Amino acid sequence: MEWILTTLRWYIPLFILGLIFLPLTKRIFGKWFPDMGYAFSKIIAVLLLSYSVFVLGIVKILPFTFLSLLFLVVGSAIINWHLFKKQQKKEPFGKSLINSFIFIAIEEVLFFAALFFWAFVRGQEPSIRGLEKFMDFGFMNSILRSTYFPPLDMWLSSDPTHPNGYFINYYYFGHLVGAFLIKLTGIKAQIGYNLILATIFALSVVQSFSLVTGIIFTWIQRFGKKTGYIFNRAKLILYGVLGSFIVTLGGNLHTIYLFTTGYPNDNPIAFWKILSWYNPDKYWYPNATRFIPFTIHEFPSYSWVVADLHGHVFDIPFVLLTLAILFIFFVKVKESITTKIGEIQNAKLKVQNYNIKLKILNSRFLILPSVFIGFLTAIHYMTNAFDGPIYLLLTIMLLFLLYRVSVQFFFSIGVLLVSFIVFSLPFSIHFSPFVSGIGVNCSPSFLINIQKLGPFLFEKGNCQISPFWMLLLLWGFFWLNFILFLVSKRFKKQYGNSSIEQFIFVLFLLGTFLIVIPEFFYIKDIYPAHFRANTMFKLGYQAFIIMGIASAFVFFQIKQLPLRMNRLFSAVFVVFFFFVAIYPLFSIPSYYGQFTRPTVLDGSLWLVSNFPEDKEIIDYINSHITGQPVILEAQGDSYTDFERISAYTGNPTIAGWWVHEWLWRGSSNIVGDKIPDISAIYESADLTLTKKLLKKYNVSYVVISKMEQQKYPNLKEEKFKKIAKEIFRSSNRFGALYQVIN
Repeated sequence: MEWILTTLRWYIPLFILGLIFLPLTKRIFGKWFPDMGYAFSKIIAVLLLSYSVFVLGIVKILPFTFLSLLFLVVGSAIINWHLFKKQQKKEPFGKSLINSFIFIAIEEVLFFAALFFWAFVRGQEPSIRGLEKFMDFGFMNSILRSTYFPPLDMWLSSDPTHPNGYFINYYYFGHLVGAFLIKLTGIKAQIGYNLILATIFALSVVQSFSLVTGIIFTWIQRFGKKTGYIFNRAKLILYGVLGSFIVTLGGNLHTIYLFTTGYPNDNPIAFWKILSWYNPDKYWYPNATRFIPFTIHEFPSYSWVVADLHGHVFDIPFVLLTLAILFIFFVKVKESITTKIGEIQNAKLKVQNYNIKLKILNSRFLILPSVFIGFLTAIHYMTNAFDGPIYLLLTIMLLFLLYRVSVQFFFSIGVLLVSFIVFSLPFSIHFSPFVSGIGVNCSPSFLINIQKLGPFLFEKGNCQISPFWMLLLLWGFFWLNFILFLVSKRFKKQYGNSSIEQFIFVLFLLGTFLIVIPEFFYIKDIYPAHFRANTMFKLGYQAFIIMGIASAFVFFQIKQLPLRMNRLFSAVFVVFFFFVAIYPLFSIPSYYGQFTRPTVLDGSLWLVSNFPEDKEIIDYINSHITGQPVILEAQGDSYTDFERISAYTGNPTIAGWWVHEWLWRGSSNIVGDKIPDISAIYESADLTLTKKLLKKYNVSYVVISKMEQQKYPNLKEEKFKKIAKEIFRSSNRFGALYQVIN
């Protein structure tokens, strides 16, 4: 079947990249994880190559072409080969590979299976249409058409104030990574979109598996003998699968509404008031992400289903990589400090200042990790802006646990922040943040009268408090595990407050903090009623991931308890896990049906049945027109089928989705002022005015199709035959593309 061969063609380059970067991955992960970090080799490869081509494109040194990508891959292979030879002198690579082979093999099979599984699922309804898919696809197509960076905004053409066009003013690095994979594999963009989603899904599966097994493996190495734990590879694999499932496919406790009579989508009712027998027909899976009124609280499992390739989705593999690096860094440094302190005490040396304890740490512990983590947080910021500060905060929390208030603490933070700024600079110099302030939820009247104090905003009427029972349904599974984690410390065999436990505690603490923040503060944007929706969404998404990883460790911890406590806590865990685990059983079939349709990965085929003339115009543009000339099409509202030409080609149009450009540019006028000009171009009988407006926006091509005729009932197509040349007409004669004559 064609979709299998296409997916295989996509998989092979990813597999090769993972092998090429395995020496570097092994250098980073060492022997901390039983797989030598193999699960992260693919994302490290894609990340470093994408960032390299991005920076070289920003400074106009290396064009964004297949040959450039091939050059970088070959260069990376040479570097990794030298690293491999260097590692061989210390320890034969084959020996390490043999020790880790089972886990490497399992992870590659997991990745392969997950990639093909989600490609199959997505192939049941592959349409790049609806929600914000036009935006994501448009970004990638604009990047694919770019020779250098930053890429052009496909929904805002050049004008007298910006004769060279407008750059994308959004966090688009994830979309650049997607474009990188499309260009490297040579797969068509409309197919690549769906394979990118399947790839992120597969990476999330294996990386969360590796992270959980790595954390538990580290615990076993340090405390297995002390606690009488007998290493069992099969159990370790099962714990990894559990963690992978929670993070990648798990939902929340909202599925308890499967056992109710249901409620209107916009008016939630307490579940205990409408309890019934099992009633799946009344359950609607998106309600688990829109439960608290006027807010959003999505999680990865939902993201795979609706298939928007937004920044929060692209960032998932990067986040899991950061968590793995932070875990290794924290445990390694913590144990080094403890070891050296023990040596000092054994030598009966007086330690009068905590800083003296840390002088034994060389630059490898202080500088290099902070630089690399600073790089990763910069990637988070460029991919999904909220995530940058989140993982800077997590890093600072861990640094504080390591160094307390000391010179090393502030030095490490300084290196971290400088690295973050430097690595994000190629993006930041062309990006204007569209955050207008930090709102205070339910501000008292005396602050409302002040209105603003520094970055803080005190807005009248902006007061939304989440009912606690709703928060419990959304986050109760994780909070339960947090409680089990704390309580179990009293019953388990003692091995001290280990660095591993401290790391897990910080994950739960930060996750809870991220959930609580929107109850007090919100990032100001353009949405009046949903003023805290984005804040809750972006913070909660990360809380789900980090507490999902921590929860898998808690289950392992529970299994180390005395038998009675083990059984009791395990039963509690399983009951709550049941509700989390059944979510995808309803969300996936609700969106994709019963998997009886032919599997097709081409996301543009919906156009054939809905707008066949537009499909032909798009195909003509993509095969005959190079560069990014301005192509005029009908302007329409966000979340509609308007701007289908610019989204599917990456060519700028005069003005695109209004609300989105308003959000990105900070003013509704950026599109609003252009709408009358677009109408005039299509409807005015004045040839002089039409020519003037076409020149004003550097329009090279004009699309006239059904959507233009519907949007502009007084459309004057005949005039374009006088001032432009018809270069294409669809087979049904309803769509045409005109080239403007200068």
